[in-house]
Amino acid sequence: MTDDEKAIRQVVETWMAASKAGDIATVLSLMTDDVVFMVPGQEPFGKEAFATASESMGDTRIEGTNEIIELQIIGNWAFTRNRIEMTATPSAGAPIRRSGYTLTLLHKESDGKWRLARDANLLTLSQKS
Repeated sequence: MTDDEKAIRQVVETWMAASKAGDIATVLSLMTDDVVFMVPGQEPFGKEAFATASESMGDTRIEGTNEIIELQIIGNWAFTRNRIEMTATPSAGAPIRRSGYTLTLLHKESDGKWRLARDANLLTLSQKS
């Protein structure tokens, strides 16, 4: 495994750990300034909208897994295809389970760090197992 592949896998691991911990600042640090997210039923949105949505979740507890199915590196760009299972449990409410795939583009920036630049998230509601 190359150093770049290790670094990209670390970005994915750090993202999941920070999401579970409610550490929005760390998650935001893993994104490029011009990041674009695409999710079903919404117009594409960027870092500011992501931060606002994350902050509005309050004390919602996040649990889940993120398995890298494919990882390809092409110069200073890379993509991952991931399988995600996640559950978001609001402080007052029933758990919401989502699962599915994402296609993520990462960019190695001038500081040598890989950051998420584009993300197509295809998670859908899933039934309780």
